[in-house]
Amino acid sequence: MESTGPTTAVEWLSAAAPDPQACRREWHRSGLGVVLLPAGRLWDVLLVPGPLGHPALKVLGPLLGGHGPVLVDPGDGTVGFFVPVGTAAWWVGTGVRGAGDGTWVLVPHPDRRGRGLHWLVPPDGSGALNDPVLLELALHEAAGGLGGAREHP
Repeated sequence: MESTGPTTAVEWLSAAAPDPQACRREWHRSGLGVVLLPAGRLWDVLLVPGPLGHPALKVLGPLLGGHGPVLVDPGDGTVGFFVPVGTAAWWVGTGVRGAGDGTWVLVPHPDRRGRGLHWLVPPDGSGALNDPVLLELALHEAAGGLGGAREHP
């Protein structure tokens, strides 16, 4: 039985790199740090402002019974949902930025938690990604909740 632990997650993420071995060496050398990986090869990333991204992640759980990788940058609060390749090219959403073919994304080691860029939902190495249709529904529901929160302080 193949492991779906951190080693497999490292292999899956580093497979997106032009040189996967160099990517793994960099992660090893930097002690669970971060590397730049090209989007649009194995996945795209939808970057959602934190006030919308965090509630959307909570909505996604019940919709899916789980979800694909999701990272967060505490510096600006952005939540990054890993989605299938090509999603960033057609996604239209106020305040949501897409990272797809031709862009690079700063990606933390799968075991990285806590301070700085880290995973809210780490990859498990299976290649599972967030379903963009369900993510869109979750974002709409989360946005509706935010609107209600603003109306009733």
